Amino acid sequence: MHMPRFLHVGSGRYRKPQTIRAFQSPEWEEVSLDIDKSVKPDIVDKLPDLAKVESNSFDAVYSSHSIEHLYPHEVPVALNAFHRVLKSTGVAIIRCPDLQTIGQALASGKIDEPLYASSMGPVSAVDMLYGFRPSMAKGNLYMAHHTGFTAKTLGDACAASKFRSVYCHRMKEARELWCVATKAALSKEQLEQVAKFCISPV
Repeated sequence: MHMPRFLHVGSGRYRKPQTIRAFQSPEWEEVSLDIDKSVKPDIVDKLPDLAKVESNSFDAVYSSHSIEHLYPHEVPVALNAFHRVLKSTGVAIIRCPDLQTIGQALASGKIDEPLYASSMGPVSAVDMLYGFRPSMAKGNLYMAHHTGFTAKTLGDACAASKFRSVYCHRMKEARELWCVATKAALSKEQLEQVAKFCISPV
């Protein structure tokens, strides 16, 4: 019997229990991927091209706060890679900061004020825009942000990379975007059902 697999891109030290509620089922197998060998991923590889990952080999790709670390010209390469490694019925789940929320905070002058508390400490609008400064100060320059998205621009980028159906949602309290993109064309009702399955933080 086939066990569905998801590729956890940019997993860091986090694993299946920190992804989404749907993946907590024992039916789902996680394959972690990260550029940092020290976090002991299943695959040591990097965005944007995912060169070590076989095409058409995963039922889902889960990428949480990785895409904003790419340069703008690398984003289409990464989204094309997500599309390539998915099976024909596959789905990509992408999380990243919401530029619209960041812009509202910057416009109000709340540049350095904490917007929320993370496990690593308070996060400000500047941290969300450019990368988490305390981590970068310790030498972790992978934390730098080089691009950003609104719900529309991320959705447009996924559509341009041949994802047939795309659903983007602003999680205003978390100040982040959730984008669900499928290789197959779905009806509105089907896409909403898939999105409900995927947009379920643990």
